Amino acid sequence: MRKRQVVIGMLGTTLDSGTGPGRWEKWRPTVSLGMHQDFLLDRLELLLDQRRYGKLAATVREDLGQASPETQVRIHDTYLADPWDFEGVYAALHDFLAGYEFKPEEEDYYVHITTGTHVSQICWFLLTESRHFPGRLLQTSPPRKQGGADPGTYAVIDLDLSRYDLIAQRFQQQQLHDRDLLKSGIATRNAAFNRMIEQIETVATRSRAPMLLMGPTGAGKSQLAKRVFELKKLKHQLPGQFVEVNCATLRGDGAMSSLFGHVKGAYTGAAGDRAGLLRSAHRGLLFLDEIGELGLDEQAMLLRALEEKRFLPVGSDKEVESDFQLIAGTNRDLHEAVQQGRFRDDLLARLNLWTYRLPGLAERAEDIEPNLDFELERWSREQHQRVTFNREARERYLRYATSAEAAWSGNFRDLGASVMRMATLANAGRIQTAQVEEEIERLRRLWRSGRPLSPLQALLGQRWDELDRFDRVQLEDVARVCARAKSLSQAGRELFAVSRSQRASTNDADRLRKYLGRYGLDWEQLREAAASLVRHDTER
Repeated sequence: MRKRQVVIGMLGTTLDSGTGPGRWEKWRPTVSLGMHQDFLLDRLELLLDQRRYGKLAATVREDLGQASPETQVRIHDTYLADPWDFEGVYAALHDFLAGYEFKPEEEDYYVHITTGTHVSQICWFLLTESRHFPGRLLQTSPPRKQGGADPGTYAVIDLDLSRYDLIAQRFQQQQLHDRDLLKSGIATRNAAFNRMIEQIETVATRSRAPMLLMGPTGAGKSQLAKRVFELKKLKHQLPGQFVEVNCATLRGDGAMSSLFGHVKGAYTGAAGDRAGLLRSAHRGLLFLDEIGELGLDEQAMLLRALEEKRFLPVGSDKEVESDFQLIAGTNRDLHEAVQQGRFRDDLLARLNLWTYRLPGLAERAEDIEPNLDFELERWSREQHQRVTFNREARERYLRYATSAEAAWSGNFRDLGASVMRMATLANAGRIQTAQVEEEIERLRRLWRSGRPLSPLQALLGQRWDELDRFDRVQLEDVARVCARAKSLSQAGRELFAVSRSQRASTNDADRLRKYLGRYGLDWEQLREAAASLVRHDTER
């Protein structure tokens, strides 16, 4: 079935003008669009200032109707305060495209760049290059000799926009907006993460190839996949829907049916046809989380669906089609799974074109503060109740949250749950220090089951959180030396072996005693904790 041809253009207030029979002897670019034998124009979206040029537009519409009766002309009243103002023209055209209902699966789109000012032409170039307009540029030219029924020529073109510096600045602003969308509006500070988002924004805009998101549970793979879909939807690249499934929930015979659908009677209980997730994602985005949990048979079917856009529903002898973009997520090492025979190497090769590892929250300590603000703002918005920290409570929570003790084993899920608990228990919309201390103890208990606390952490309690990382490493090394020593003096001699030779008189035991006193520790306390620390290191 032929797609409809749709052209968007601006009325040529000079080139399209003309009255009386003589106007047919003049080449008029908008009217000529309907006069080409090899370009069938189904619809023209004509932008103009209706108050100033409504009469001219009516004449052009009537004449185009004579030249091409099958062409529908739709008038859009578009006011430009100054047609030579870059910002104003760009904003007007951007807003028009944002509100236009594109149907790229049914229609092909062109921008007619022959009419309008040079400024509007440059803006059309930019909007097409940045994929805000899902089509191509169309240039028409007059015949060598005016007169008669010669419509002239036309060409579909693509120009380099790099030299248009003023518009490039606006393009860069749009890129920043797109990246901000991928980050949910969170002002992340981790340089490596921000570089990764920049590349994902570029790839998402320019490619439909599969993407593989790796990272621990709760690192935000699902949220990022949704943001990629929203970005592509905004640019009219995916008219379909976002379909998500956790492959770990697909088990047994139902896995094939869930993914690829089935026909009535395919197996006991199949009372009717089922489309399946792949068909539901047609012209959209399919996110398969934990793809490493898929069975080998399902992997083989998925590979064929990716490569040929066709597959067989369960129980059917007739193939169906689905053209979807795939994003896969996993917290497993798929290369290791290939070596163990649990994952197909050809499927991994297909997925591995664009692979990104999302770091866990503990690896992005500098991003905990902006994510804390984001989670608190989201809770306040959902509950229609404003909640904030007092200054001391916020500082205390962030000091613990960014410390080495904070495991964040559940990543952003742990942070979201933590904020929800504190916000729910807050009195008069204020999270106080007492609530933060209670929440810190709750997190410690939560993570202790998965990762035992260091004996020194348990011994020092809150004081451990107040130590610099440098001091923690030094104190742990002192504790290990004490664990091997038989006495305070022996431990002191080993710890101060270099500096003691430079002193006239030495009392290594006293020096060590004073050092421990800085942390509120004495020899007996440390000896007991030090022995546990050595066992702790061995168990790790």
